[in-house]
Amino acid sequence: MRPSEPDIALVRGLVEIPSTSRQEGDAVEWLVARMAERGFRATVDDAGNAVGEIGDGPVQVVLLGHIDTVPGEIAVRIEGDELVGRGAVDAKGPLAAFVAAATQPVAGVRVTVVGAVEEESPTSKGARYRATLPSPDWCVIGEPSGWDAITVAYKGRLTIDVALSRGARHGAAPGPTVAEEALALWERVRRSADGHAKAARSFDRLDCRLEGITAGVGDGLVEKAQLRIGYRVPPGVDPGDLERAAASLATNDGDMRVIVSTQGREEPVRTARTTPLARAFARAIAAAGGQTAFKEKSGTSDMNILFPAWRCPMVAYGPGDSRYDHRPIERLSIADFARSIVVLRGVLSRASDRII
Repeated sequence: MRPSEPDIALVRGLVEIPSTSRQEGDAVEWLVARMAERGFRATVDDAGNAVGEIGDGPVQVVLLGHIDTVPGEIAVRIEGDELVGRGAVDAKGPLAAFVAAATQPVAGVRVTVVGAVEEESPTSKGARYRATLPSPDWCVIGEPSGWDAITVAYKGRLTIDVALSRGARHGAAPGPTVAEEALALWERVRRSADGHAKAARSFDRLDCRLEGITAGVGDGLVEKAQLRIGYRVPPGVDPGDLERAAASLATNDGDMRVIVSTQGREEPVRTARTTPLARAFARAIAAAGGQTAFKEKSGTSDMNILFPAWRCPMVAYGPGDSRYDHRPIERLSIADFARSIVVLRGVLSRASDRII
């Protein structure tokens, strides 16, 4: 199976425009122009998202995928059946599939496609802004699930920074260095999370990782260290409890000053496999020759932001193998991109059944 040439040009053109998180402007403007050419009522919203609306009627479906990527330049090219390039999988492929599928309006259904900004940043600015708007009837989050699978659960996330500072000391002075103090603090935090890391299933385990560390003399008067600690939080664990536990371990001692600040926090999320939206995907995937798989992911997505706000039927869906996310070999099967467009059109056609 192969997409139409305009749809191939859409996904390739979007991947060719760099759009590292918080630098999405060029890609947003380009996508708005392409959606307008396809008959969408297209604009840039107050958060900087690309927004295209098409069709009219009592049923509203939001297809929201993120337009930003992680850093890393990968030469954009087609190799056989694959489109190679940063963002091809995560998540411009799913976003382009949304636009392609929605280009054919469905009677009675108003579809809003959103190319959201800053999903790859702790801020998630685009999704947080859309969450303040009224809930649609259905929402699909654009993330790679594979053309014949939908994602119904994500772990939550907590990212904290721990800053240590004290008066500068001579390198030969007795006692631990500020770097050693920071590492000792990290070990205390890690051990405090171990009690939640014993679950049999990977999705049910709490992951706690040291994501970054810097240490050394600052201005000659103060020496500093900083830790960035990231948690992947399963259902049943409160991120607030983790924040408080980390803060209690990071106590000031002598002339050492410790400050703990939260940089990002999302609750874990799980949606039902039996909603009308999930059933519509199962039928559309079957009609395209597949059998639906339901996935739970250890990462996060804009579903973590939007589901608690909207509480409407919601899944994550899109072409691509998530094992390529953020990797230097990111590549998207063009055939699976085409199949996902067929599936999405089938889902949108079934949204009109809500009118009856």
